[in-house]
Parts: sequence; C-alpha cells; structure tokens
Amino acid sequence: MQRDVRTGGPAGHRRRGVTLLAALGSCALVAASAAPAAAHGGGGSAARYVALGDSYTSGPLIPRQVDANCARSDHNYPSIVAGRLRTATFKDVSCGGATTEHMWKAQGTNGPQLDAVGRNSDLVTVQIGGNDIGFGTIIGTCAQLAAQDPTGNPCQRHYGSSGVDQLTVAIAKTVPKVARVLQAVHDRAPHARILVVGYPDLLPDDGSGCAPSVPFATQDFPYLRDTGKRLNLMLRLVARWNHAEYVDTYGPTIGHDMCKPPSERWIEPLQPSSPAAPAHPNAKGEEAMAGAVWQRLTHGRGGR
Repeated sequence: MQRDVRTGGPAGHRRRGVTLLAALGSCALVAASAAPAAAHGGGGSAARYVALGDSYTSGPLIPRQVDANCARSDHNYPSIVAGRLRTATFKDVSCGGATTEHMWKAQGTNGPQLDAVGRNSDLVTVQIGGNDIGFGTIIGTCAQLAAQDPTGNPCQRHYGSSGVDQLTVAIAKTVPKVARVLQAVHDRAPHARILVVGYPDLLPDDGSGCAPSVPFATQDFPYLRDTGKRLNLMLRLVARWNHAEYVDTYGPTIGHDMCKPPSERWIEPLQPSSPAAPAHPNAKGEEAMAGAVWQRLTHGRGGR
C-alpha cells in the first residue's frame, strides 16, 4: 500500500488514532479546539456545489421530499446554501442511513456519493460518521436500558463495562474512514473547498434531562451529550489533518435541543411534533445548519 502524503498512510492513521483516543478521553479537549484556517479563502461563491452526507444532511420527512429512497428534502441545509450561492450546478446526493462506505457503495437508487464529485467541483460539504458509530443503535439501547434504572446511568455503564468506553473507541475507529473520504474528495476535486459539517446539539448542553419525552436515564443525558461532543471533536481534527475546514453546528443549536418545547426546538424528540425524523433536525434545524455553513463560507469562521 502506498503511503499517502496527507495522512502518513496506515501508520499515520494508527498514530493519530491513539492520539485522538487520548484526546477524546479528556473533558477539557472535548470543548476546546481552535478552528483551522480556511483552505481556500473566505469567499462565498461556488458555481459547482456537491453535498455528501447522511440523514442529518438529507432532511428526512421535512417537506418537500424529493427522493423517497434517501429521504431527501429540498429544504435541507445543502439546498438552502445552494440557493444563497446561486450555484450553476448543485448535486445533493446525501442519503438517510449513509455511512462512510456509501461514499463508494450505492444505496438503492442512490449511486456511490463520490461519483457526484468531479474535477470541476468548487465546493463539497461532507457530513458523515454518525452512522459509523451506530447512532440509531445507541439511542435504542440507551432508551431500553433507562427503563431498568431511570435515575442512574445504565447506558454509560453498559458501554463502559469493559473498563473502556466503547463509544469513544468507536469514534476513534471512525477516524481513518472519514479521512479516506476526505482524501478521495481531494483526489477527485483537487481545487474544491471542502467543508466537514459537524452534528447539532441533540440534548441539553447543561446535562439536564427531560424523560419521559426523551426516554434516557437521568445521569445518561450528560454522558450522551459528551459522546456527541467527542464525535464532533473527531470530525474537527480529521478535517484539520486532511486539509479541510470544519463547520460547527453544535454551538449555533445550543438551547434548541430535543428537550425544548415544540416552538423552541430545532431537533425533534423520539416522537416528533414537526415533520422530521425522530432525533433529527426539523426545518428550523436545517436552516440553522445552513446558517453555520454560510457563516463559514463567507467569514471563514468554524465556530466553537
């Protein structure tokens, strides 16, 4: 296997995996990391834009759905950004349930997402990794365990039963997968500006809970909040290591998590009251993420 100059090849992945695992275990580092400098300037223009990602990108159940196979909305954040940019060419190939493998592998009628990226692409946004760590399974497992110990931290104990937090390990194992995606985008679109989009704030940032509307055990709320922050920290670092920019969507969505009243929340709970998938952004959430991407494009700021 040839050595990649961007990552140092397999040995580089292993070294960075160990470094990241140590960083993810530090509460101080979860919240602190300076944003990398913009790789391609601070302008907001892009004639040819490609959006890659999972369901947080595609916007399932948000009107108007334009691709039933991928649960893709024409009011998701890529569509909003494309409208503001007035792009000449816009390709949104995001798809619900996508993992990093689906950058190279078809999902039903949705071809490999990387096929949409070409040498003339000016801007590529990438939001991926949540399904690689098992986002849906984690929610189901933690909700089920909460019934046994509603005031404790059964989910945290479950994933830490080996003495090492398995969700932190899963995030670290996703490092080379996301890095490989970014390398492939660089190879296919060597002049494109590449933005890695983080995930929004799903649970109260202060660690408080809101069972039974969000059915997690009381002490698991801060654990799951911190897991989301670790996932975003990983994406921020992998973006930096692979000459991409990071877009913080967590900071702008604090105070609008799934525990908030319907009029205030941008993330729907497990029983949504607005058109959106459970534990996913609604239309306001997609608008907020579009604002974060736009801010990065026009001001070169990645946020917190």
